[in-house]
Amino acid sequence: MAKLLETHGLTKRFGGVTAIDNLDFGVDEGGVHCLIGPNGAGKSTLFKLIVGRITPTEGSIWFRGRDITGLPTSERIRGGLSIKMQVPGIFPELPVAQNLTIALQRHHSRAKTRQEVERLLDFADLTSNATKLAGQLAHGQKQWLEIAMAIGLNPALLFLDEPTAGLSPEETFKTGEMVLALQREGMTILVVEHDMAFVRQIAEQVTVLHFGRLFAEGSIDEITANEQVQAIYLGESHDAI
Repeated sequence: MAKLLETHGLTKRFGGVTAIDNLDFGVDEGGVHCLIGPNGAGKSTLFKLIVGRITPTEGSIWFRGRDITGLPTSERIRGGLSIKMQVPGIFPELPVAQNLTIALQRHHSRAKTRQEVERLLDFADLTSNATKLAGQLAHGQKQWLEIAMAIGLNPALLFLDEPTAGLSPEETFKTGEMVLALQREGMTILVVEHDMAFVRQIAEQVTVLHFGRLFAEGSIDEITANEQVQAIYLGESHDAI
């Protein structure tokens, strides 16, 4: 299967500390890939490298067969990478529908934008809140609004950074169903996550980072059965991972 995203020898040092260490990592096209690891594993650093927030010390990042290592975040987004950060980046003082309109209007005609806004409101279960100020939404609804904004341009790769942070179990499950619906439509999704119930729900492939290195990779069943993975989670029970 073709790799949509790849890193080769990717390394990031901060002074004398190596956060990402000679990492070869890839995401298959068309699947849901989850990136997990204990605190300090390098997940956040890898995220920032992929989206262009920081530059690598060594190595390269390839997306859709193109070396994007030196490109700014905006250019990566134009190339088909869409990002949903852990903290919702919505416009709280504007209505929900207008948030979506802003995300779409530069890329579609007025009529097409209206059509897409309606579709995304339905997808995120926000149709009844279309005229409500986004800042008045519940936390889970804010997360779903930003996911809707991120998928509005039908990206080749959707990058979700801890999308279930602060959500109830019911909201977390609903978020997982949204991710699976996008996967069924052919979207490739990379998720940085710590909630293992959510990872079990959505993941086709799981990568475990530890001290900035690829520690283990496989299906969710293979990862949860891996005794070494259990050990790096500081003695957590098998059910915890």
